[in-house]
Amino acid sequence: LTTLTILHDAVALIRKHRGLSIDIDQLPLDDAKTYQIFAKGLTSGVFQFESGGMRDILRRYEPERLADLIALNALYRPGPMKMIDDYIDRKHGRKPVTYDLPEMKAVLEETYGVIVYQEQVMQISNRVGGYSLGEADILRRAMGKKKQEEMDAQRARFLDGAREKNIPPKKAEKVFDQMAEFAKYGFNKSHSAAYAYLAYITAYLKAHFPIEFMSALL
Repeated sequence: LTTLTILHDAVALIRKHRGLSIDIDQLPLDDAKTYQIFAKGLTSGVFQFESGGMRDILRRYEPERLADLIALNALYRPGPMKMIDDYIDRKHGRKPVTYDLPEMKAVLEETYGVIVYQEQVMQISNRVGGYSLGEADILRRAMGKKKQEEMDAQRARFLDGAREKNIPPKKAEKVFDQMAEFAKYGFNKSHSAAYAYLAYITAYLKAHFPIEFMSALL
């Protein structure tokens, strides 16, 4: 809510002092000047991207598109955080993008082979464990609750489903453990997208109208 107020006030100041009407719902999403704000870590006042740790990641990653911001926002959480260095190295080609199973490529290709979103956990359980999408949502919720008894039952269900698809048990176990580790605190993509979109709009105003933006922020 604070951020929405800042945007509202900044737009009002731009109208008052520059005579420009800015429609923040119609901003271009490929603005190079805005991505420079992120790539240089100049994100004070930018929703969700202000912390020192996040600014360091932004400088190392150098985001170039909205999808990058969505992924980084989701990665900077207790579950997938330890994958950030690997993710950055894969993005810049310093490490190869690998998949434990070929079935996972279609799900994880946009995130360089790294599980970033809850939706990916659901899709993997569908493609690898033979879950329906309804069952996949139950698995996602079970992982969030961290109840060992429930997780043991889900693990058995996942491995049985993988066996039916002729997937090697060891690989299926590794995949399930990766999903369970991620799900300790994973974001869903839609949530992260809304956050990243708001961050982008904030950074756009900062990049193009710094005086009005900073006045609104202060």
